[in-house]
Amino acid sequence: MQAQKQPQANNELSFARADKSLVVRLAGDWHLRHGLPSQDLVEKQLDAAPKPTRLTFDAADLCDWDSGLLTFLLGVSELCHKRNLPADWGPLPEGVRSLIQLAEAVPEKTGARAEVSHTSFIEELGREAISYAQGLDDFLRFLGEVAISFAKLAVGKARFRRVDLMIVIQDCGANAFGIVTLVTFLVGVILAFEGAVQLQQFGASIFVADLVGIAMSRDMGAMMAAIIMAGRTGAAFAAQLGSMKVTQEIDALTTMGISPLEFLVLPRVLALFLMIPLLCVYSDCLGVAGGAFVSATMLHIPLATYIRETRHAVTLTDIFGGIFKAAVYGIIIAVAGCMRGFQCGNSSSAVGDAATEAVVTGVVYVIVACGIFAFIFNIIGI
Repeated sequence: MQAQKQPQANNELSFARADKSLVVRLAGDWHLRHGLPSQDLVEKQLDAAPKPTRLTFDAADLCDWDSGLLTFLLGVSELCHKRNLPADWGPLPEGVRSLIQLAEAVPEKTGARAEVSHTSFIEELGREAISYAQGLDDFLRFLGEVAISFAKLAVGKARFRRVDLMIVIQDCGANAFGIVTLVTFLVGVILAFEGAVQLQQFGASIFVADLVGIAMSRDMGAMMAAIIMAGRTGAAFAAQLGSMKVTQEIDALTTMGISPLEFLVLPRVLALFLMIPLLCVYSDCLGVAGGAFVSATMLHIPLATYIRETRHAVTLTDIFGGIFKAAVYGIIIAVAGCMRGFQCGNSSSAVGDAATEAVVTGVVYVIVACGIFAFIFNIIGI
């Protein structure tokens, strides 16, 4: 007989051939904490030529053992079942034999073992498309409920506290001036600088005023204000309502017969709808100021000349079109933030997830709305 040994930390596994049988020799202490030999060693011996017709064990030198030995032997048993190879468990200790018989007496429940599934790219793409469609459906449903609340407000039947509306207006308006000032001024500076680099080549530096003025009033002012408010206020709405859901305050309002949509959502949507157009106008002015700064320092264009050129380039249609877009963006951001807050789970980590989803949803839908507005305004010639 020839033996092949594989030493382990505190156990020893070796193999021998006796006639047409494969003898698995177990020696030493077999403890789970010390590590187990790989079952691949047994599999290699079972597949090696000449292939054995029977498997048996030699446990004369086996000392202490725990569940680690049973785990190894059950794996060997599964290898034997796959090959229809009889196994002789007789040489093993009585306790090991009893536990193995008990484990094999109860068949494994179908589906109990997790199976790794590999889905195709087309299937994954379809799932993502269905998920986005479901998200859009939820958004439109929630938007419809908000519209019904606005209808109740128009006839004086909506129930909410006016002081809550004033607090949200303060937070969405005056408290946001700082970040809006910084970001939109820098956007105006960047637009003017990029335009100046190109227009200087053609001796048309004065048209930097047209570029900045039209871009800010038509799209960038409303867009930047909306993105800022999505990250600042939309996330805050989701976190506030999500925390109220975790603490069951929303359930308490429903129990008292008060509509959470009217009491909590309506003031927030109304406040952002009123404030973001003002922030849009403010953003337009700051963007033009940023362009004037670059023109004065880089292109040496007098401030009066820059303002006169801006007045000639920008029309009231551009300004009011941007304000209209900003109002729609405000509704989108508020609805997205409140919807994610209402969809929040009942754990503290779910509040953070809701805030993140509110920002993503708000920004994505704002950009989609911007593209739709660009298409429609181009058709009607605005």
